[in-house]
Amino acid sequence: MTEHLLSLALTGSGGAGVMTVGQILLDAAAHAGWYGLMRRSLGPQIRGGESAALMRFGSRPILSHGDTFDVLFAFDWGNITRFAAELPLRSDSVVLYDPDAGEVPEVIARSNARCVAVPLTATVKSEPGLRANMIGLGLAAHILRLTPADLQPLLADFLGDKGEEALALSLRGIELGAGLADALPASTWPVCPRPAKSEKPRWSITGNEAAGLGAVKGGVRFVAAYPITPSTEILEWLAPNLARLGGQLVQAEDELASINMLVGASYGGVPSLTATSGPGLSLMIEGLGMSVGAEIPVTVIDVQRGGPSTGIPTKSEQSDFNIAVYGLHGDAPHIVVAATSIPDCMPTVQWAVSAAEAAQCPAIVLSDQNMGQSRAIIDPPAEGGPVAARRLAAPEDGTPYLRYALTNDGVSPMAVPGIAGGEYTADGLAHNERGTPSTQAADHQSQLDKRQRKLETLDCANFWAELEGDGPIAVIALGSLTEPAREAVRAANGAARLIGLRVVLPLQAEAMAKALAGATKVLVVEQNHSAQFHHFLRGHYDLPPVVDSLHRAGPLPLRPLEILAAINALKGDA
Repeated sequence: MTEHLLSLALTGSGGAGVMTVGQILLDAAAHAGWYGLMRRSLGPQIRGGESAALMRFGSRPILSHGDTFDVLFAFDWGNITRFAAELPLRSDSVVLYDPDAGEVPEVIARSNARCVAVPLTATVKSEPGLRANMIGLGLAAHILRLTPADLQPLLADFLGDKGEEALALSLRGIELGAGLADALPASTWPVCPRPAKSEKPRWSITGNEAAGLGAVKGGVRFVAAYPITPSTEILEWLAPNLARLGGQLVQAEDELASINMLVGASYGGVPSLTATSGPGLSLMIEGLGMSVGAEIPVTVIDVQRGGPSTGIPTKSEQSDFNIAVYGLHGDAPHIVVAATSIPDCMPTVQWAVSAAEAAQCPAIVLSDQNMGQSRAIIDPPAEGGPVAARRLAAPEDGTPYLRYALTNDGVSPMAVPGIAGGEYTADGLAHNERGTPSTQAADHQSQLDKRQRKLETLDCANFWAELEGDGPIAVIALGSLTEPAREAVRAANGAARLIGLRVVLPLQAEAMAKALAGATKVLVVEQNHSAQFHHFLRGHYDLPPVVDSLHRAGPLPLRPLEILAAINALKGDA
C-alpha cells in the first residue's frame, strides 16, 4: 500500500480558535480513515500570545512530528515571529493567508514557499455571525479531502451546548470555507488521497490522558497534586475517573503537601500517585527520600518542560533527567522510567505503579510536554498490559513481625495499620529491622544493602526498552525522541538500530549489552542543553568506542532528518 503523509500547521493569535479547528479536524480525519498527530505550540501568556496546531496525518500510525510542513494556514500573522522557527517550510510548501491580515512576514517569505491568499476576513464580513475559525475549518478540511458532511456530526457534538443557532452558523462557515477551497486551483493542494475508512473505531488520546489511564490500570486509587503546566490534564482526567472507581483526588495546597499526602495514603495501604513538572519535582525531593527510607511506594509523573526555574512552561524539554536520577540526597535507590510515545504513556505508568508497589519504593515516570499535551489517533491498545502488583503483606498469624527484615530479595512484608502485631515505626531516620531508629553502622549498612537489593532483583523483562533493527550504529533515544529516532533508523536502510530506553533505573546492564552486541558506534539522542542522558549512559554502561551525542534544548524538537544526518555522519567516520 502506498504511504501518504501530510503535515499541516494552523497558526493564529491566542483566541483565534486554531486549537478548536485542529481538534475537530483531527477527529474528523480519524473517522474518515486517517491516522494523525496534533502538537500544540502556545506562548506562556494566560491570554493572547501565539497559538499553533502542528498536525501530521497519514495512512499509517503517526507518533512523530515530521521534518517540514506541507501546508501552513495562517489565520492571522499575530506573533508569528515568536514561533516561526517551529514551522519549517520548503520551497514547494503552500502558505495560505488572509490578505486583510497584512503582507506575508519576512520570516515566512524567506522560505520561498508558495503563498496563496484566501479572503478569510472578507468572507466573515459577508454574513452576520460568521466566525473565521469555522470558515478556516472548512478550507483546511479540503486538504485532507474531507467534506462538510464529514465535519457536521463532530461539530454537533462539539457545539452541542451552544444552541441550534451557533451550530447553524458554524455549519454555514464550514460550507463557505469549502467553497473558498474549491475556488483555488487544484495545483494548490498536495497530493494526498483519502485512505480507506477503518473498520474498527480508533482512539483519540493525549499522552497525559494515556498516563491517567495507566495509573488506574496499575491500581492507583489516591491522587494528591498541585496543578502545574504541562501535567494538569492528567489530574483533570483522573478526577472523575478515579471517583467512578471509588478512589479520590485531592488538590493539595502545594507540591510539598501533595507528596506527603501520597506517603501517608500509601502507608495506609492505598496505591498513590501525583503528577507534576520540574519545579514541582524539585519540591518533592525530600518526601521522595522519606519514601525510599521508609520503603513506602509512591509514583510521580514528571511531564517535563523548559527549565530551569519557571523556564518555558508551554514548551517541551528533557532537562529533568539528572534530578530524576540523581536528585535524592543520600544513597536512595528508586525507579525511573521514561515513556517512549503518546500511547506508551499508558503501559509505562501502569508498569511504574506496579513496580513501585512490588519494590516498596518511589517510581518517577518521565514524560514531557511534547507527549503529554499532544493528541494522537491510534488503534485501540491490546487488552492486558503489566499486571498490577500487590505488596508483600505482613502475616496475621501472630508471627513476630519485622517490617524491615533482611530478606534475600530485599523486599519485606508491609503491614497495613491496624493489624494486630503489625505495629512499626515508619519515618525518615535510619533504623534496624524492626524500624527502631538506630545510629549503628551495621544497621545503616544492612538497610542500604537491602534497599539496593530490591532494585537489583526487580524483573523488567522485555519492558526495559523499545528495540528495532540490527545495524552497526545504535541510536539510543530518550522519551518522546524515540519515535523520530525510529523514523530515522528506518530511513537509514539497515545502517542503524534503535534502543528506546524505557527503564532508566534500575540499570539494565545485561539487557543493554545484548542489545548493543555487534554495534560499533552509538548515537545518543535527547532534548536538553547539557547532554544529561549521554553522560548517564557513558557513566553506567559499557558502550562501543565511538559514542556521539545529538542534543538540543527546547523548544525546537529534533526532527527525523536531523537524526538521520547524524547517523550518516557516523557512517562516514573512519
